[in-house]
Amino acid sequence: MDQIQNVSISDDVINEFHENGVAVIRGLFGLWVDGVREAIEENKLNPSWRERTYKPENKNESEFFQDYCVWNNFAGYRALVMESPMAKIAAQLMRSKTAKIFHDHVLVKEPGNSVKTPWHHDQPYYIVDGQQSVSFWVPLDMVPQERSIEFVAGSHQWGKDFKPKRFDGTDLYAEDGAEPVPQIDDCRDSFNIKSWATEPGDAIAFNFRTLHGAAANPSPDRRRVTSVRWVGDDARFVQRQGKTSPFFPDLDYRDGDPFGGEDFPLIFPKVSL
Repeated sequence: MDQIQNVSISDDVINEFHENGVAVIRGLFGLWVDGVREAIEENKLNPSWRERTYKPENKNESEFFQDYCVWNNFAGYRALVMESPMAKIAAQLMRSKTAKIFHDHVLVKEPGNSVKTPWHHDQPYYIVDGQQSVSFWVPLDMVPQERSIEFVAGSHQWGKDFKPKRFDGTDLYAEDGAEPVPQIDDCRDSFNIKSWATEPGDAIAFNFRTLHGAAANPSPDRRRVTSVRWVGDDARFVQRQGKTSPFFPDLDYRDGDPFGGEDFPLIFPKVSL
């Protein structure tokens, strides 16, 4: 276990993450893949109240299962968060002394699923303000580049929070005055778009403000992913204009409060009792 926790990433990867808002990490989470796969099957049978599955009207098409904030409910998810070097790597990428888990998001596009994940960035959906943030998109299946997640490199530095929309195209906050996300697919050559083919145990790490989207899964193969989101030293609670995604109805926070406690525990550095 000490050997696992001593894993570090290179300065080149950290610099790439800060410059582009995204970087790929190869093979570091392979030991936890089987456990997360088992957890996904358990989770699908026992979803949380936050579960949001897109079920197409065409019954010949398959579903897109999603659930949130379940990392502590299933052993395989919990092991990835608590036992893998992810928290330490998160702190390194964020250039933060600490890494607190914000939440996790399970995404399973079954074979033949036609749902595209539209271009968006996550920060406006979240109750988080701050620069130090990172999501780890961890695939549990081989994902070729054409079905992988895509990113607009450098978009985390644009200084904008684009209007958040639900994935069905409706506004998340009715009165939000932010500008809409650019029509990236209409002028892809104008942007530095990055994507990678990935293997189980790889991860793509990206800032909450980095624009991203993902293709449908028309293939005969599953596309199972867990995305684990982390915040660093400067993360502060912020009120939004409506129901956030994910929704935290029972929190007692004020604007500017730091994250922590049982809801968002400190995972790195480990605290000795």
